[in-house]
Amino acid sequence: MISLITLGVVFVLIAVRQVGNVRFRIWQIMLLGALVVLVSGQITPGKALQAINADVMLFLFGVFTIGQALEESGYLGHLASKMFRRAHSLHSLVLFILFGMGLLSALLMNDTLAIVGTPVVLSLASKTNTQPKILLLSLAFAVTIGSVMSPIGNPQNLLIALNSDVPNPFITFWKYLLVPTLVNLFIAYLLLRLFYRKHFDGRPLEHASEEIKDVRLAFLSRTSLILLGVLIITRIVIVLVGIDIDFKLTYIALVAALPIFLYLPMRPGILKRLDWSTLVFFAAMFVLMRSVWDSGYFQSAIEATNVDLTSTGMIMGVSVVLSQLLSNVPLVALYLPMLNHAGASIGGMMALAAGSTIAGNLTILGAASNVIIIQNAEKKGGSTLTFFEFVRIGVPLTIINVGIYWLFLLIF
Repeated sequence: MISLITLGVVFVLIAVRQVGNVRFRIWQIMLLGALVVLVSGQITPGKALQAINADVMLFLFGVFTIGQALEESGYLGHLASKMFRRAHSLHSLVLFILFGMGLLSALLMNDTLAIVGTPVVLSLASKTNTQPKILLLSLAFAVTIGSVMSPIGNPQNLLIALNSDVPNPFITFWKYLLVPTLVNLFIAYLLLRLFYRKHFDGRPLEHASEEIKDVRLAFLSRTSLILLGVLIITRIVIVLVGIDIDFKLTYIALVAALPIFLYLPMRPGILKRLDWSTLVFFAAMFVLMRSVWDSGYFQSAIEATNVDLTSTGMIMGVSVVLSQLLSNVPLVALYLPMLNHAGASIGGMMALAAGSTIAGNLTILGAASNVIIIQNAEKKGGSTLTFFEFVRIGVPLTIINVGIYWLFLLIF
């Protein structure tokens, strides 16, 4: 019961973010929750360490290192100015972010785009005199929706692709989820335009070019970025041709970051300014969620409902709701064996992928990429998204998203 109460308090604190004159950051709240369940004996130190997913932590560490180097060298801003200079109004800029970042997240993984994309949109907001919240929301929705259609778009899709009977994962995901994903990206644009209609006034945007600050670091950053892309494409080929090689995403991130690692003695500040707070958030989240699951409450609640958990609508509903409480990766890791045992169809597996991923549009805690974006935004420039600013668009967007995916899955 203490674990559940702690989880509830964590949600409330994340929603309000302030108690009296004390303002909390998301990572501090999650760390506090993890410490409570540890000190109260709800989870042992040994189980807490086991709960922390080393692959996720190392993957994020590698990509954070690349992202920090890209930003400090000035190459990231230089690249962004070239990519988005064709956007002459807020309408086109938001569409560029939604479809550009969305499609890239299908290949580079949503967390990667959240890491690299946050300083890009903050820079764009500053240079074009645009409300940062609009572009941060565009980025959050883009990497969440865009990652749905690919087996490597996010960690939970990868789990489904590797641990189910889905044939030819890339072809299957694209067949079932490509079209509704493109539709949902446009729906996100329409809702952002509706909720922030005063800002979509057609005013022309002025773009300022960004100069590279450190030529050598920029070269190494570019090398790491290219290496990251090549390794991901290599992984895709390995999966497609069926070669049995344990080519983890962790290896991809760490190998891609190797040029930056070798340069660290020359620029130790890169490591010092790394986004350690987000890494702390993830470690604490793994501990708290493991404690909550070990309480047995959710297992009992699911059994008590006595409903068909393999139907498309139920899978999507359960995935969206429980992803807010357990996070989508742990949810899929627990739900997938149940579906495999029950002989769920390919459509059911695609419903699990869509539901657990699109849950990220409902609340900040629905996806790790949301937390990464907000943590980075607060760290880089002080901009942020509150819980209520997110859900006022996120709730209707998620409802529409779920309806569109459900309709397309029924057709198939």
